[in-house]
Amino acid sequence: MYFSKKSLEPVPEEETSIWSCSTETCACWMRDNFSFDESPVCPICHSAMVKESKMLPTLTNTSSRR
Repeated sequence: MYFSKKSLEPVPEEETSIWSCSTETCACWMRDNFSFDESPVCPICHSAMVKESKMLPTLTNTSSRR
């Protein structure tokens, strides 16, 4: 028997604005367009978050932000 895997199409990625936890030991981050606050706090360790960018798969947020 022969089984072949279909080749998967690559997921399109784009440079995305994110919020990243400022604590070095915490790996928490969230997309900017999915956050509820202008300057959110980390939901895990409650530290301040800083704005960064990251290459992530393309997503669209259809809910209104405010």
